[in-house]
Amino acid sequence: MQQQLESRAPLHDQTLVQLVERLRPSDPQLQQEIHDNLQALIECLIRVPYAVSTLQSFILRLISQYKQSSLYADTGILSQDGFWNQLFKRLGAHFLPLIPDESQLQQLLRRVFNQRSDKDWLENISDQDWQQLFILLSQGHSNQNHKLQIKSELIKAITVLSYRISGIGLYPEFINAYPELTEYESPFLVQNREIIDFIRNYKELHRNSEHMMVVAPPDAAQALVMIEQCHDVVQKIRRSTKRIGVSVSLTYLLTLLEQCLERLELLLNLMIQEDNSRFNILKELLIDVTATSYDELSVRSLLTTNSELIALQVTENASKTGEHYVSSDKKGFFGMYKSAAGAGLIIAVMATFKTLMARVSMAPLMQAFAYSMNYALGFMLIHVLHFTVATKQPAMTAAALASTVQRGKGSKMAQLAEVAALIVNIIRTQFIAILGNISIAIPTAACIAFFWDAALHEPLMTHAKAAKTLHDLNPFTSLAVPHAAIAGVCLFFSGLLAGYFDNMAVYRKIGPRLKAHQRLTQWLGTERLQRFADYIERNFGALAGNFLFGIMLGSMGTIGFLLGLPLDIRHIAFASANFIQGLMNINQPDVGLVIVSFLGVLLIGLTNLFVSFTLTIIVALRARRVRFEQWQPLAKLVLTHFLTRPSDFFWPPKQAIAIEQELQKKSGTS
Repeated sequence: MQQQLESRAPLHDQTLVQLVERLRPSDPQLQQEIHDNLQALIECLIRVPYAVSTLQSFILRLISQYKQSSLYADTGILSQDGFWNQLFKRLGAHFLPLIPDESQLQQLLRRVFNQRSDKDWLENISDQDWQQLFILLSQGHSNQNHKLQIKSELIKAITVLSYRISGIGLYPEFINAYPELTEYESPFLVQNREIIDFIRNYKELHRNSEHMMVVAPPDAAQALVMIEQCHDVVQKIRRSTKRIGVSVSLTYLLTLLEQCLERLELLLNLMIQEDNSRFNILKELLIDVTATSYDELSVRSLLTTNSELIALQVTENASKTGEHYVSSDKKGFFGMYKSAAGAGLIIAVMATFKTLMARVSMAPLMQAFAYSMNYALGFMLIHVLHFTVATKQPAMTAAALASTVQRGKGSKMAQLAEVAALIVNIIRTQFIAILGNISIAIPTAACIAFFWDAALHEPLMTHAKAAKTLHDLNPFTSLAVPHAAIAGVCLFFSGLLAGYFDNMAVYRKIGPRLKAHQRLTQWLGTERLQRFADYIERNFGALAGNFLFGIMLGSMGTIGFLLGLPLDIRHIAFASANFIQGLMNINQPDVGLVIVSFLGVLLIGLTNLFVSFTLTIIVALRARRVRFEQWQPLAKLVLTHFLTRPSDFFWPPKQAIAIEQELQKKSGTS
């Protein structure tokens, strides 16, 4: 470093890269090794003459060779291009990489911290080691020109961020989400005025410092207050999305605005804080830009950053719906059975229609359309009549369970008890719903097959078709279980789609727009249109989810045929109807075949439920940024309850489940 400084030629960064390689631990989580490496560097700086001034001069002069403001104002912050432009740009960069601008400080940062794990060991540097190192490096009054240049670049970045925040705060989507911004002076505009005053005072101080004039130091307190008010507005808009819905563009703008506000606050504090606080802020800034410099062209990072709020809104709607799928008393228990029984009746008819459609020779796409309409219209009819398909529950109840985990209050024991009680109620409700579907679907399908044969003097299925139907339910010799897993994935997507369209109905104001439709008013009349619009607004997501779920089920086999893949679906309610109709139309059924096929129906149902429930709860918990660490004690608690009171899982108890009391009794006795 000393040789390069004396040569007066442009500095090379390889020496700094080698220094960071010496500091980099073998494992970013080994805090003792990180501490030892830092202490070795600090001891070297103290013992070697002029080492501190050499390292300080080298780093400041090397940084000054690059353009810096973009690193401070842009790295780690989403572009204003918008979500879709950024997505296509990043996808394109994977196939045809962008040309890096070597004049930017970001390129030096990428060469020095050239591993993704660097942010991890930087985070694990203790505050004491960090401050000890930077106290050494900040000694002396040399290199003032380079220090002033860095401060000038920081001022540029602060100015850019402040104007950017003002512009984003005036977007129409923000005004629609928070109309109060037009009634009072917007904090997004006021912060810009305060930032400009701070910068003017700061420049005035440094301009007059050469003439020994007494000038009051610049005060950023008011600017920081306005930044805090901007944060409050962003939080209010996020809370209002539960009422007004959210879009991809609004999510992107909210994320961008939060990142700009956080970076602006960080840079302001870096300019005004005393040394110890400033060193910690510098560490935070270094970790932030190091971590995000690798994510600037990452598609996964973009999707992760922008999907959380939308996923939360989608699963929030699903969790509200899911609460209606959980019963805790006898009234709800028997109500669920009646609702599921009605669905079983319609499902038996739908299964028969599909059997009849299979007898007609159709082109693959026409067959997919016919199957899809059979499923889609049938599921929509089930919803309109307030019936329940058992396998639709997990996609809703999982979101309700995740919501319960998130808002868990009180002691850990109370949280575990609440979640465990909900799980018991979910299992019991799911059991009676499946029982309701099957107990009606099977006899209804049997009656249809019997009367079809009696009225038309021909079987509903040929012997070959009946044998194939039963074979398709065999879990050992067919793909019944994998096909049931595919149906579970479709159930999961239908739950998400239902939440998405519920959100869209609110965000796009579907109900009020229908009420204002002049032609519909003429056709239906004001009163009927009011009722129709209210119904659509409340049920738009459920209707759309059921319709699209039907299309997924109906077209999966055709997609597999076109792709040459063994894709298909198996759904427990339809499988039970197919089971009894196949059994009635096969010649001399074997007892083993009956048992194995019925076992296949049960395994199909379990797979449907497990896959859809697991996928939904993973998405719901991630959307809420919840890491529930109590899964093992929770599983033990539910298992203990099953061993002590198994009837609660199949029949509603006389009084509400009080698992917390059981826990307290056990802890008291132990």
